[in-house]
Amino acid sequence: MTPGLTALVSTAATLGVLHTAAGPDHYLPFIVLAKARKWSMAKTLAVTALCGLGHVGSSILIGAVGILFGLGVAKLEIFEGVRGGVAAGLFILFGLGYFLWGLARGLRNRGHHHLHVHADGTVHGDHSSAGGTDGVRAGHVHAEPKPVNVTPWILFTIFVFGPCEPLIPLLMFPAARESAGGVVLVAAVFSLTTIATMAVMVLLPAAGLRLLPMRFLERYLHAVAGFTILACGLGMAFLGL
Repeated sequence: MTPGLTALVSTAATLGVLHTAAGPDHYLPFIVLAKARKWSMAKTLAVTALCGLGHVGSSILIGAVGILFGLGVAKLEIFEGVRGGVAAGLFILFGLGYFLWGLARGLRNRGHHHLHVHADGTVHGDHSSAGGTDGVRAGHVHAEPKPVNVTPWILFTIFVFGPCEPLIPLLMFPAARESAGGVVLVAAVFSLTTIATMAVMVLLPAAGLRLLPMRFLERYLHAVAGFTILACGLGMAFLGL
């Protein structure tokens, strides 16, 4: 590699880590949704990596089109700014909708009692309700329908709209002056460090949350997740996070 390309690759790796760690929207939604939706660590990692791939892949595609057609950095930055506004708006809408759904779900389940039937025929309740002392007399058996899990795909769509701000102006265009191979290398390094940082920032706190007793918040975990996502969207829109 030429000294110039070596510097670009080093910059790509550094910015991949820094821009991810500095943006709470890159990891907080996955942490809270993993807890609320009881995702396994493997699923949490898969959803995070998928969204990270959509996040960097869309900016790489736009940058490649810009290089191919000789578009100026200023034009692409305007387009990336529009994409950022769309991503923030989608985060706000998704977070608000999920918060309201989670709040309604928590209130609806308040005071309900669930009977659990085990394979050996043992029946027990997990909450007491207003009409009973041991939780069994006033309990009722009901099965919650299994929802269609579209949440990962909603997140993926939002992250596809989310731009990687440093990639195009600071990396891809200077790399294009080096060589086509330089563009590929810089984009690959930036992508890998971004996705790897997302995974680390998600998995460590998510693993910690799994160990915390949060039964007092269990009914409202979805509402907490929605509020967190909403806050991320508001931070993107008004604070530039």
